[in-house]
Amino acid sequence: MRPSPIFLGILAVTVLGGVLAAFGDTTTISSQKYDPLIIIGVVLLVAGGWVASLTLHEFGHAMVAFRGGDHSVAHKGYLSMDVRKYTDPALSIILPLVFLFIGGIPLPGGAVWIEHGRLRSRGVQSWVSLAGPLSNLGVGVLLTLVVALVPMSSGLVIGLSFLALLQIVTFILNILPIPGLDGWGAIEPYLSPGAREFGAKARPWAPIVLFAVLFLVPGASSLLWQGSFAVFDTVGGFKLAAMYGQDAFMFWK
Repeated sequence: MRPSPIFLGILAVTVLGGVLAAFGDTTTISSQKYDPLIIIGVVLLVAGGWVASLTLHEFGHAMVAFRGGDHSVAHKGYLSMDVRKYTDPALSIILPLVFLFIGGIPLPGGAVWIEHGRLRSRGVQSWVSLAGPLSNLGVGVLLTLVVALVPMSSGLVIGLSFLALLQIVTFILNILPIPGLDGWGAIEPYLSPGAREFGAKARPWAPIVLFAVLFLVPGASSLLWQGSFAVFDTVGGFKLAAMYGQDAFMFWK
């Protein structure tokens, strides 16, 4: 199973961003003044890394579904790691990236259509839903370990730390038991028929309401970030570096 050229291209952009961030002037980072090379590098690293993690998230859903009995995911191209198979380019990539740049909150992007009747058990259905968020958590933990254990430039540290933090935010958002998100999908097989019917009706608009609350209700976004930083600290994240990385990524603010 070979990754698609599109996925490899996304990784190439991410690596290029890392290289640029690594070779930028780091002497003014502590005063929150960033070399343009670091800004460009962090933007490419974080944006490219986030799209790559979106691909891994949806691939995780598809792989668990395939092993759990739904082989239709292979025919749909979901095992190719081609982000185009999981998304509508405008709604699933461009719009979430715009929100990421504006507010720093990574909206869930892609989707895979699973034929749940083919899955072997309710437990498998739950693991199919959990596979995506757990992949984000795994990437976040891996990045924090890389930052902690591998000597690197401060420019690269802040970029990778912010990207790791975004993985934690994505994990928390997706794990919420709200219709349309993976947390609901994990518990849905065990709910009553009435609750599942409610979830099916709420699925199109419930995530929109959630993100409206995050952007419009005072304190809601802060609560999300506080919870994310708490988990980030627990897995060994470098909080100050992530904050510098966010500042460089959102350089116009």
